[in-house]
Amino acid sequence: MTSDTAPDAYSGFGHLFIGGKWVGGAGEPIANINPYSGETILDVEAGSADDVNDAYTAAQESQKGWAAMLPSARAAVMAKAADILQSRKEEVVTWLIREAGSTRLKANLEVGLVTGVLKEAVSLPHMVHGDIPPIDVPGKESRVYRKPVGVVALISPWNWPLQLTARTLAPALAVGNAVVVKPASDTPVTGGLIFAKLFEEAGLPPGVLSVVPGHGSDIGDAIITHDAPRVISFTGSTPVGRGIAETASRAGILKRLELELGGDGPLVVLDDADLDQAVEAAVWGKFLHQGQICMITNRLIVEDGIYDRFVDAYVEKVRSLKVGDPDDPDTFIGPIINASQTDGLKEKIAAAREDGLDLLLGGEIEGNVVPPHVYGDVPEGARLASEEIFGPLAPIQRARDEEDALRLANDTQYGLSSAVFTQDIGKGTRFARRIEAGMAHVNDQPVNDSPFNPFGGEKNSGIGRFNGRWAVDAFTTDQWVTIQHERRPYPFKVSDLG
Repeated sequence: MTSDTAPDAYSGFGHLFIGGKWVGGAGEPIANINPYSGETILDVEAGSADDVNDAYTAAQESQKGWAAMLPSARAAVMAKAADILQSRKEEVVTWLIREAGSTRLKANLEVGLVTGVLKEAVSLPHMVHGDIPPIDVPGKESRVYRKPVGVVALISPWNWPLQLTARTLAPALAVGNAVVVKPASDTPVTGGLIFAKLFEEAGLPPGVLSVVPGHGSDIGDAIITHDAPRVISFTGSTPVGRGIAETASRAGILKRLELELGGDGPLVVLDDADLDQAVEAAVWGKFLHQGQICMITNRLIVEDGIYDRFVDAYVEKVRSLKVGDPDDPDTFIGPIINASQTDGLKEKIAAAREDGLDLLLGGEIEGNVVPPHVYGDVPEGARLASEEIFGPLAPIQRARDEEDALRLANDTQYGLSSAVFTQDIGKGTRFARRIEAGMAHVNDQPVNDSPFNPFGGEKNSGIGRFNGRWAVDAFTTDQWVTIQHERRPYPFKVSDLG
């Protein structure tokens, strides 16, 4: 371990967590690197296909007992986990800063969101409802039992690792499933191992949760194609999501997919918008966590009548953002997660230069810290306006009028989150409902998530919805059971069958 030491309470996070035990892994260790300093925090053991099999075996053996526990008993574990997270908040925030490159502001926000997810999960065991539908057969009773799917595979991303793991993990556990987590290699602790410790302390029975860090090339197929998981939950890019769907289709048992994928979120500012409100929201909703968020504003679309005033105010506001050390409480823009992602942003900046885009604000890249870049009057078809950016580059497009703004907003293969600003709430609502996205926000930026509201996308942005009753649906299944209370007359005699 280098001088960039992890918090003492988590210094042992170098192992896999399988069947309630911290064990070594057979794969090539993963160097857990601080994206700001470049130093190695610790080396994490990596799993093999055999480790994945052990995790799934433990999950299958433990799940039935966990599901049979009283709803209040499962709820108590969720509540205890929320309390422990609250008590360890500063340690977890420190991990997010060091491992994920989160600014202190973003890390505190993320821990708060996850605390809410865990508290939400306290109620979910009591939201698993069955049904008694009518049936047109004399003497027959029809029942529908809702029960956990069994085992859930969770493949979590690196950008909001704590939140995007928790929003599957907590509800899946709460309704009675066992879960095997494969965290992203950039964030094995905040995307997985930290939850192993959290739920171990909370009293989750051994085997119900296993965390297997590992290289995708070594264990990716094993996680997806194993017979144990009936649901695969993945958050990440659309190309990887397509690959997971294709791999899952080759598995021996058909699996359900919960996929939250890429975005190309438009933030639309109409002529009658409150300028100050729109600018402030557009800065937050573009540059939070360096733009590394699936539902972040990818493109700003501004109606012609307000365009020049918006752009001038926006550039000045962005110019004031502090860039650099994520541990500094005043920093708003910290490092990109790794050198590969930074190189990708350098290529996008070079492409913008080749396309002749008007750079209104820029700066020199230092290490993985990319200062905000703002581009004006970005034309349709420009690469920067048609690809998911996942970084602090802000293309602004000019719309002729409201209908042109809507056309530009929908001119994308993605449909995750979106926003529109106007002082006419009725007009804003009508506009939002015509945006082809799973989520649309009037007079707020698109980075919104709430434990009891549906989160998910349309088109190439994914399949399924997270949170609340939608999470209950995602991680449970219906079983139809009928009871024939009296002898049923069939339309033939047994003797007629010969």
